[in-house]
This record gives sequence, C-alpha cells and structure tokens, in this order.
Amino acid sequence: MDFFGILTMIGGLAFFLYGMEVMGNGLSKASGGRLEMLLGKLTSSRWKAVLLGAGVTAMIQSSSATTVMVVGFVNSGLMKLSQVVGIIMGANVGTTVTSWILSLAGLESDNFFIRLLKPSSFSPVLAAVGVGFLMFSKKEKLKNVGMILIGFAVLMAGMDAMSGAVKPLADVPEFTGILTAFSNPLLGVLAGMVLTAVIQSSSASVGILQALCATGAVSYGAAIPIIMGQNIGTCVTALLSGIGANRNARRAALVHLYFNLIGTGIFMLVFYGINAAVRFQFLEEGANTAGIAVVHSFFNIFATVILLPFSAGLEKLACLTIKDKENGAVEKRADDRAVPALDARFLAAPGLALEQCRTAAKDMAESAKEALALAISLIDHYEEERAVKVAKLEGTVDSYEDQLGTYLVKLGSRDLSGKDSHTLTLLLHDIGDFERISDHALNIQEAARELERKGLRFSKEALAELGVFTDAVEEIVDISFRVFQEGNMVLAKKVEPLEEVIDLLNAEMKKRHIKRLRKGECTIEMGFILADITTDLERVADHCSNIAVSLLEIGEDELGTHEYLDSLKGAEHPEFGRAVEEFRGKYRLPNP
Repeated sequence: MDFFGILTMIGGLAFFLYGMEVMGNGLSKASGGRLEMLLGKLTSSRWKAVLLGAGVTAMIQSSSATTVMVVGFVNSGLMKLSQVVGIIMGANVGTTVTSWILSLAGLESDNFFIRLLKPSSFSPVLAAVGVGFLMFSKKEKLKNVGMILIGFAVLMAGMDAMSGAVKPLADVPEFTGILTAFSNPLLGVLAGMVLTAVIQSSSASVGILQALCATGAVSYGAAIPIIMGQNIGTCVTALLSGIGANRNARRAALVHLYFNLIGTGIFMLVFYGINAAVRFQFLEEGANTAGIAVVHSFFNIFATVILLPFSAGLEKLACLTIKDKENGAVEKRADDRAVPALDARFLAAPGLALEQCRTAAKDMAESAKEALALAISLIDHYEEERAVKVAKLEGTVDSYEDQLGTYLVKLGSRDLSGKDSHTLTLLLHDIGDFERISDHALNIQEAARELERKGLRFSKEALAELGVFTDAVEEIVDISFRVFQEGNMVLAKKVEPLEEVIDLLNAEMKKRHIKRLRKGECTIEMGFILADITTDLERVADHCSNIAVSLLEIGEDELGTHEYLDSLKGAEHPEFGRAVEEFRGKYRLPNP
C-alpha cells in the first residue's frame, strides 16, 4: 500500500464518518423530535422498552445519541432509572441496522436485480435525488429527506473508497500479522474498545471493520473479539455525558457500561468454552461484511435476551457503584428552582429540546396563572399564607424565565426547521409575558397587604365593580393561556375583543371612583390603591393580548403587532365588533 493508497483510505474514512453524521442529522430533523420524544414516555413493560430503544436507535442511527438522551431524561427527572434499562439494551440492538445496510456492499452476482441492490448502483441515484430536493424544493421535509439521501450516498462512497484502498494490504505480511494478533480475544476486545472510544460510534467502527474485510485477511477469529470491544467502547459517550449530572443519571450511564461488559463476558465465556470443546472451523475463514453484521446483531440480541430478566440487578449494581449519601439526604440541584426537563444533552436533538421547552413554558404559565388568582383573592380576604405563596410563585416564574430564556437562545443557534424556528420565537415572546403577569400579581398582593396593614377596606360598590373587572381579567388569562397551550387560532381571536372591553371597564371604574371621591364616599388613599390594582389588572390583559397576537401574526402572514391590531379593528373584520359587544354584555358594571 503506497502513500496515495493511504490518502485514499483516510479520505474514504472521512467521507464515511461525515456521511453518517449528515444522515443521522437528517433523520433526526425529519422526525421533528417525535422519535426521541417517544423515549420520554413511560413504558409498561421491559420488552416494550427494548423495542422502543431499538426502534428509535434504528431510525436515528446512533445508540450513543439514544443513550445520551436517556441520561438526560434521568438527570431531568423525566424518567426513573428502572425505566431506562430496557431502552439502553434496545439501543444496542437498534444500532446493528447500520451494519446490515453496509453489508449490501458485499453483494456479488451477475443478476441485474441483485446488482441493483448494491449501494454502488443505487447510491448515485439517491445522491442526485437528494441534491435535487435540497436545491429546488421549498418544503422543509423534502430538504431533510435530501440530507438523508446525500448522507447515505456519501457514507457508501466512503465505504467503497476505504474498501478499495485497503485491498492491497492483503499482500502486506505486517498487516496480516497484526490481524493475527487480534485473534487473541483479549487483544481483539481491547483494539475494538479503543477504536470505538476514539470515534465514539460503534456503528462507524463496525463499518470500518467491514471495510477491512475487503482485504480477505480479517478472519472471524479476529473480527469477533473486535466487535465485542466495539460494544464496550461505545459506552464512553454516555459516561462523558454523565459528568456533572445527578446520581441517577450517572447510574444510567453505568448501566450501559455494565450491560456491555457483562454481556461481552458471558458471550465470550460461552462462545470460547464451546469452541474449546468442538472447535469452530469458521473462525479461520475470512470474514465478509454480511458475516460482520450477523455477529454484531447476534451478540446484541444474545446479551439482551440473557440480561433483560436481570435488569433490576444491573440497576442495583449501578446503585452500589454510585451510592446515596450516608445520611440519607436527598440530592438537590445547585438551584432549588432549577427548571425540570431543560438539559444541555437535549440540544443534540433540537426537536426534542424544543418540546421540553414547551413543557417547561406551560409549567411557567400555570405558576403565573396561579399567582394571579391567589393575588386577586387577597383583595377581599387577606391571608398571609396565601400572600407568601404569591411571592414564591413569582420567584419560580422569574427562575423559569432566566433559565428557559438562556436555554432557548442556545437552542436558537442550532440548525432548526422553519416550523421549529417559529415555535422558538413564540416561546421567547410568551415567557416574557408570563413573567410580567406574575410581576403584576405580586403588585396586587402588595396592594392587598397594604390594605390589611392599614385596616382599610373597599366599599361594597367598589368591591362589586372589582368583582366584574377581575372576572373579565381571569377569563382573558384563561383564554390566552389555552391559546398558548393548544395553538388554537379561533380561540386567539377572542382575546383582543375582551382586552378592549377590559380597557373600557378600567376607564369606567376610574370615572365612578372620581364621583365617589367628590361625594366624600371614598378617600384619596383608597383611590391610589384602587388605581394601582386596576392598572395592574389592565396590564395583565395587555400581556394576554400579546400572547394571542404573537400566534395570530404567524397565521396572518407575520404582520407587525400594531399593523395587525389596526387591521383587526378595521372594517374588514366585523366579527371583532360583534365579539366586543358580546363581552360588553357579559361584563357590565353594576348600576351606581
């Protein structure tokens, strides 16, 4: 093998690894995070968990990615350690799909249809179709399909280049001598483990082994231990992702390691024990790509079938390795208000990360809504316990905004689809409105506390008017938050008419207060407190309007907020006027 052959092999390896990366990213984007989200769902049985892990990994073509996401789920508290064992085992089975795809390169026949199955025959066509999708299609889904097709074509081109470059090595005694050394099971396992740990992909390292089979110098005796080591080496990615995570997340990474270590140990003891008794003749034969795929699949299925009944034992072993604190204290995050589900590990799957952001934003919205409802209840009947809870909820919402905003900015730097980019923009706008609503709830709480501290109380007339006003505000909060959660465009169009009515109610209440002030039925001090409360409530309605309008803007060709509101109230939208009249009839202040 000369210098140029080495260059060809290095170039082929680069194409191979890059093709895997492009294809994996395309598959992940095409799924829109839906496949990864399945991992977050509870599984009713261990076998279902195995099938789930295998299916997701087969689609995203990376057991490492699946395991890292599982570690993230455990770290965020979305899954228990006991739930992930089956998924981790299934991920090992799912990753064998890649080796079967690569084995198609070894098909040899003069039959026209069988030759069509060879990647070298159809991958150029896939590449051409993929380029066409990327260049000429405006649909995001087709562009993602184009990425998948191009990634596969590049991967197979790299595979062919590697195979062609290493063929001359069959005549190099030094090379065959090294491979002979790998027939020693321990050396073979070590070699496979180191190779996979370096490139952090068992699929890629198995592909490299399949390419080496083109020399004809790789026997099954050398290939089998290397495959065993490759399964152990792929655990490095999950172990690295566990650094800085909580105890259970690190235990999940250890479950992955122990599964492969114990599975390899049992397989090798059984296999080489039988070999010592009956002597397998095929170990001396040259391995081919299909044979590598068979061994890879057989080992992972064997290990799963043997160890799945003892999944609880793997969990206990991981718990013994990483023990709980001796005093039995529950591990806490550095920030007690840390937002669940927001884990940097999810950023590798933007669709999944965005869904977790939506979940966190919904929790944030519920906290803001609860804070406002409690604050309103304090106006007429003050209780210090509820007042303290309002302050705590406002602090929780602030924490959500800080952490969720930072996470969304990081996510925004990733390669997102057009739809996901819109969703991210909506979330960034809406979490600011949720935070301001909780601020106004705290202001109302402080006004109620002032009333209590000074022994003041609104008149029956003022309380009756406030009752109508707060009912309208609570309805607009309920509608706008449902709009956020459901993305309901029809419901969103009810928000602005109600906000208009709330503005009218606020103006009318101010007029009535001035009349009572002139008659001596109210004091200036009470008037200031009332004005503070109504102003905060009116601004809550404004933020509810922002939430609804941010969704409607996208549905109305992304008009600017002011432009959209002007058009909404114009003659071309008569339904707006009808909705205003309907809400005015529902929320009428009592006769003075």
